[in-house]
Amino acid sequence: MADYLHGAYGHLGDSIVQRVVASETVPVYFGTAPVGLVRGYGEADVVNAPVRISSLADARAKFGYSPDFESFTLCEAIAAHFDADEDGVGPIYVVNVLDPATHKVSSATEKDVSFVAGRAEVATDTAVLDTVAVKDSTGSTTYAEGTDYALDYNVNTNTIVITATEGGSIDDGEAKVTYTEMDPSAVDADDIVGMVTSDGQYSGIAALPLLWQEQFVVPNLLAAPGWSHEKKVYDALVDASQAINGHWDAMVVADLPLVDAESQMVDTIAKALAAKEELNYSSERSVVCWPMAEDADGRRFHVSTLFVAASQRIDQEHDGVPFESPSNKAVPVVKQFFGDNAKNRGFDQQSANQLNVKGVTSVIGWAGEWVLWGPHTAAFDNDNPSVDARAYFATNMRMLFHITNSFQLEWGPEIDSPMTRALKDRIVNREQEKLDQLVTIGALIGKPTVEFREEENPTDQLMRGDFVWNAEATPTPPLKSATVYVSYTDAGFSAYFEGGEA
Repeated sequence: MADYLHGAYGHLGDSIVQRVVASETVPVYFGTAPVGLVRGYGEADVVNAPVRISSLADARAKFGYSPDFESFTLCEAIAAHFDADEDGVGPIYVVNVLDPATHKVSSATEKDVSFVAGRAEVATDTAVLDTVAVKDSTGSTTYAEGTDYALDYNVNTNTIVITATEGGSIDDGEAKVTYTEMDPSAVDADDIVGMVTSDGQYSGIAALPLLWQEQFVVPNLLAAPGWSHEKKVYDALVDASQAINGHWDAMVVADLPLVDAESQMVDTIAKALAAKEELNYSSERSVVCWPMAEDADGRRFHVSTLFVAASQRIDQEHDGVPFESPSNKAVPVVKQFFGDNAKNRGFDQQSANQLNVKGVTSVIGWAGEWVLWGPHTAAFDNDNPSVDARAYFATNMRMLFHITNSFQLEWGPEIDSPMTRALKDRIVNREQEKLDQLVTIGALIGKPTVEFREEENPTDQLMRGDFVWNAEATPTPPLKSATVYVSYTDAGFSAYFEGGEA
């Protein structure tokens, strides 16, 4: 039986190689955030749901914030987009899987504090603020929030701030503070992968379809820094990136591990390439990065995070059209990071090309700054002639996704309208116009075409209301290398003699 279609669809056809409304850039990150630091988080739908973040203040209000990127991986993405550089770049969407009701320390934490001038503080970034209780020094009397004290959290110092209320029962002196603590170590790769239950509950990467279903936003960059080095997470991201909601295509940006399954450090280029092959991180729908990088403040970022943030920044310079690679673009770091006990002091551009030739993106120091280095997809292998030409560069794939996503966004509202000849022609003309505009801005080269071909639209198919348009386009390749050949000549010596050129 023929597949049933109802809606506007876009597919990537086989590459055609002579051989030998714009979709905005929407990054979606999956990971963990210290949501327990937000009062009333349980009513805010910030667990296992895509949430829009537009600034650092917005992130802190919705998810809390911690400088412990290893425990709270989404804070790394928030920092890279909104405070790792002078100008923030967003918005981004994040799916937090840490649920303080589940991922928590088994017993309550108790801290002795001293009230001085009516104020006491507790240093922590793992407290669930909604569970904080303040008691007298013996623990026998529990004070009432609002009557005896006010509770706040200082995100700059990562401290709970308790202020005694005038007229309340708290005097300066000793007291006890108890609270439940979040346990980010209780989150595992299965939580990140997530699932959809039979009663319609979504979690982890499996919650991605909610972004369109609930907010009508098309995701096109997916990342899980701190998690994508795990094979099951990478595979889940790649699977999720295809035909999201039955329609949208996205690019995955992932990392190779710094420690392998045998707890051995992956701290050299040779080990990184071996890990890529062993893990089979080779989807044309992904960019794979290694190692990590450190900024001037000692914060450590996954290269995948830097790649996504740089991509969004560059795309915005081109009105959301993803045709310029973030490779060779500056990122706010100062060195490579291979692990706490690694002896590797780093590598230069020439060595980084050993990674690029096998489809791995990195960071290097170049011309006085640090830049991303590597324009390829994870499928690229310079020694493999069978690699599909469209998979040579990440911008190739992203541009093809841009075209298919744009087609579906534009013509989806026309579904179930009468398919007149005028509508058929309007679609052809409009799509051709968009392709021509992409040529004008340099996103495509040559003469892209859109056709409604008779052989692709047999009568029995048309009778079922299924119509197909064929587009052919060539994304503009990056200038991957530029070489000049200089030859020595003795002709210049004629300048010494009369009649010779000066």
